[in-house]
Amino acid sequence: MSGPFAGRFDGRKAIVTGGASGIGLTIATRLAAEGAKVAIWDRDAARAGSAAADLGGMSVALDITDWPSVEAAAAETAERLGGIDILVSSAGITGPNASVADYAPEAWRQVFDVNVHGLFHGCKAVVPFMTAAGYGRIVNIASVAGKEGNPNASAYSASKAAVIGLTKSLGKELAKAGITVNCVTPAAVKTAIFDQMSEEHIAFMLSKIPMGRFGTVDEITSLVAWLASEECSFQTGAVFDASGGRATY
Repeated sequence: MSGPFAGRFDGRKAIVTGGASGIGLTIATRLAAEGAKVAIWDRDAARAGSAAADLGGMSVALDITDWPSVEAAAAETAERLGGIDILVSSAGITGPNASVADYAPEAWRQVFDVNVHGLFHGCKAVVPFMTAAGYGRIVNIASVAGKEGNPNASAYSASKAAVIGLTKSLGKELAKAGITVNCVTPAAVKTAIFDQMSEEHIAFMLSKIPMGRFGTVDEITSLVAWLASEECSFQTGAVFDASGGRATY
């Protein structure tokens, strides 16, 4: 990669969860282009393997909701890459669009299993490696829904609020360890995750964005890449909006 960010991640080892597609893949591609060795963690073994091969990295097929699998994946990644410097937690699901009264309890649990418990597993697994090295960058992908709450998306909104809370807590825990922990709260970005949403819900999200358009994966990726870099040295436990003006706090 040429340009001002060429070599920004030379020598760094990064994990991107949900990195086989969507925003996760774009983030993994950007980190690799700027010099990082990237491990893609994803439940889709074939797509993860293909993406990792394209990026000259490695892949781990796993269910992020299963703690022993995540713990083992972290150990394997650290051994093969020579450490873990960066974690970008991008794996997530939207769940169904339904009112609280109609929300299926099993669907609620699934959203929290992936978006909250899975993200917690990833953070918990990498922290010992980062602490031992005295350096780390953790970037969690939350959502503006976690700040404002989207109707008919209670599980998704509540799970992303939990991601924000976890980020703030972990950032404070690691503030003196050379490890920063931040999260990004995008408004809607048009990716394959839209396939999980109703047309009505998509229209609602667009109506709330003052810029009148959805974000792009490249816009979110640029912010994530900075948060994952050495330049992000005095920001931790913080929430960074990428919402086209929807949220400004």
